[in-house]
Amino acid sequence: MGSTYELGRKTFTSRLIVGSGKYKSFEETKLATEAGGAEIITVAVRRMNLDASKGESLLDFIDPKKYTILPNSAGCYTVDDAVLTCRLARELLGADMIKLEVIGDEKTLFPDNEKTLEAAKILVADGFTVLPYCIDDPIVCKKLEDAGCAAVMPLAAPIGSGLGIRNPYNIRIILEHASVPVIVDAGVGTASDASVVMELGCTAVLMNSAIAGAADPIKMAGAMKRAVEAGRMAYEAGRIPKKLYATASSPLEGVARV
Repeated sequence: MGSTYELGRKTFTSRLIVGSGKYKSFEETKLATEAGGAEIITVAVRRMNLDASKGESLLDFIDPKKYTILPNSAGCYTVDDAVLTCRLARELLGADMIKLEVIGDEKTLFPDNEKTLEAAKILVADGFTVLPYCIDDPIVCKKLEDAGCAAVMPLAAPIGSGLGIRNPYNIRIILEHASVPVIVDAGVGTASDASVVMELGCTAVLMNSAIAGAADPIKMAGAMKRAVEAGRMAYEAGRIPKKLYATASSPLEGVARV
């Protein structure tokens, strides 16, 4: 999907990052991940079965040698819980790149900016490559970058809402001031939403519900792959400026008027 980008010490090509929850089966998760061409898949550590005696695990279907497993602290509401979850993920999975989530509200699932920033500082000091999920607030994104986060991950809309990008102007401001990758996370509903995100110039887009909740997750994953590719290509190509009035597509010079 276009040129490569870096997160921490790793280099990636695919700009579609996927989640692993809400699928009907681990097999469907595997097939959708493959169809989307993703290289990174997020895993909620607190909901993951790591005990082989209790049945199949996601890691029986998603090969850590093929994919980068990105543990996340989904379900954490305090700094201590989020930090502990990330440290547990490093011990169990050997992963030092984590998606940090510290939720502030059960209904909206919006992240708590202050707690996210506090947890990020602790984890960066602890040697983690931190990718924080945050509100689409340019100020908090800059603070997270200054704290040493390897990227910022502003939401497009509430998790699982499918509303698409609600405030493209804030995302543009974040992009203008960021010197780390900007990955839009949460709220994407369909392929056109993914294209809009990429056309703005975002490094990548992360989604779960939009694929896993589709009537045909495998087909939707393929659609998202193509949408992300098209959006990135359009961004790199450079769109024409918007104008209030028409501009003739054929030259008018030298045309005789009668």
